[in-house]
Amino acid sequence: MLAAEVAGRARALVGRAGPRAMVAGLGNYGLRGTRHSVGMEVLDQLARQLAVAEGWRVDKRCCADVALATAHGLELVLLKPRRFMNLNGLSVASAGCISVSKAEIYSLGPKDIYLVHDDLDKALGKVAIKLGGSARGHNGVQSCISALHSNEMTRLRIGIGRPEGDVTVPSYVLSPFTAGEREKLEQILAQAVTCLLELIQSRASTEPGDRG
Repeated sequence: MLAAEVAGRARALVGRAGPRAMVAGLGNYGLRGTRHSVGMEVLDQLARQLAVAEGWRVDKRCCADVALATAHGLELVLLKPRRFMNLNGLSVASAGCISVSKAEIYSLGPKDIYLVHDDLDKALGKVAIKLGGSARGHNGVQSCISALHSNEMTRLRIGIGRPEGDVTVPSYVLSPFTAGEREKLEQILAQAVTCLLELIQSRASTEPGDRG
């Protein structure tokens, strides 16, 4: 997709008054394919399903890859921070108030944001929704809470399980999925996207058509 076309879609998206939300896939941008960055893989799957996989663009203002989409009448900002996990929140918070055109902004608050991230405490293949609450030791979530000064974000947790034997947690989460895990991952990503879209549909059905 040409840059001018992407910019035109951005202006069209932000210029409308309908409800909006952001979906942020947390991870280490330079360590794609690792367990800790599975949230970004969910975002890639979501973009493909919403037919915007070619629409990713680098937005230096929030140091992130951004794509724009619509699902169930809800206008979505898809975001993958181009930072290390413990700084992801800076990109999420910055994108919430970025000017896409000179006169318009996304105007997103914590309740408009969905965070997608890995979860050590859930087995591989388990997907769960958490509405607000503490970071429970997850550095990316804690970064978002600190940057947004709120814990009201909805979280989609993707289970990666815990390491076995003498493998340390840092080594485990920063390592790629094994070949066996990769075989299961396609189904896990599809399940995560389905769960996310159902959540978005539920929200869209209760949102007013105009936020004023």
